Amino acid sequence: MTWEGFYLFCFALGLCLSAIAFVGGFSHFHIGHIHLHAGHTGHAHGGNTNTMSPINGFTLVIFLCWFGGAGYLLERYGGFLVPVVLLLSTIAGIAGASALFWFMARVLAPHEHALTAEETATIGMIGRVSGVIRGHGTGEILFSQNGSRRFAAARSENGLPIGRDVEVVVMRYEQGIAWVRRWDEVVGDLK
Repeated sequence: MTWEGFYLFCFALGLCLSAIAFVGGFSHFHIGHIHLHAGHTGHAHGGNTNTMSPINGFTLVIFLCWFGGAGYLLERYGGFLVPVVLLLSTIAGIAGASALFWFMARVLAPHEHALTAEETATIGMIGRVSGVIRGHGTGEILFSQNGSRRFAAARSENGLPIGRDVEVVVMRYEQGIAWVRRWDEVVGDLK
């Protein structure tokens, strides 16, 4: 294998692994019995809870891309000696990986936080019926949670039909179904 082929292989491998990470949603991508876990934000207790290692799946893949791409171009068109090309392509790979790490650590990671049980709880949520709930049947509700709109399948807790655009309260949530009561019924019970 020539140096040109080696650099081209590194570039192609890095590019393919980047594409797999992108398609896999930047998380867990399962291929048969192979599990690829890209980039992980650790958790610690105390002051700053977001810690990230500069050597992770994303930075290694970007290093390979930049190292291989720069090495191929320098080897093919630069006319440099092999050690100079190796040194320059290594510097290019480190620069690319460093740029990605800086972006992940300074731009993406500060906005990340783990959701608590209170933030994801649906019991007690107030929503509106978006799809009519028929008697002893299933409909759909719309509610806001953590600043975003969410939909859920819903059934009437007392088995009575509930029309569209009626305000409801989620009384319990079981097996993906929100069991709801009309808001005016709940307020009436509190009086």
